[in-house]
Parts: sequence; structure tokens; C-alpha cells
Amino acid sequence: MRKETSTNAINEKQLNDSCGMAYSLHVLGGRWKPAILCRLSYGTWRFGELRKNIDGISERMLVAQLRELENDKVIERLVYPEVPPRVEYRLTALGETMRPMLKAMSDWGNMHRQTVNPVEVSEPA
Repeated sequence: MRKETSTNAINEKQLNDSCGMAYSLHVLGGRWKPAILCRLSYGTWRFGELRKNIDGISERMLVAQLRELENDKVIERLVYPEVPPRVEYRLTALGETMRPMLKAMSDWGNMHRQTVNPVEVSEPA
């Protein structure tokens, strides 16, 4: 946790306040948020399903990233009063508006990856 009065924190706040793209990347950025949002763009997922489906993410990191996305009003957490408790996550109405952007980012990333690192096709012998 860095101090809110540090030069770095002040610069980040000024940039996020003045640039929509920087703010979008602040909300979406990180290693795990794109993977979480990708899954939730297909529908509602339970916590355990997300954890099993996202290779390499720890339970602690998944909880932290879900909380950040929930605080940003992009996803919502649904808790059902059952024993054992059932918790589900889904995109909010605001999160739903991100679908075209997430699709465009995915398409661009796939195109860029293929352009920069083309898969070598071997000739049949």
C-alpha cells in the first residue's frame, strides 16, 4: 500500500482524472481481471468455478480482484442464504457495457500476437 500523498499516487490520480483510457486501464488492469471479466462476460459464475477455471490464480488473489471489480461497480456478488452459503458473481449493467470493448481488446490482442509471433507451419514431408 503506498501513501496517497506520494508523488506517484498524485500523478496516477491526475492521469486517471484527466484521461478516460488511463482510467479504463486502471479498472481493467492487472494480470487477473481480464481473465475474470472474460468468464463473467459469458454469464454468472460461482466462486469455486472461477477459481478452478482460471489457472494459476490463488484464492486470496481471486478474492482481492473480485472485490476491486465489485467496488468499481463492474460486477456484483450474489449471496444466497443457504447452508453451505452459495456465492455467485455476474456483470452489472455497467459491466455489460464493457462487452464491446472487451471483445475488441481480445480481437486486437489475438491479431497482434499472430502478427508479432506467427505460428510456424511446417510443410508436409
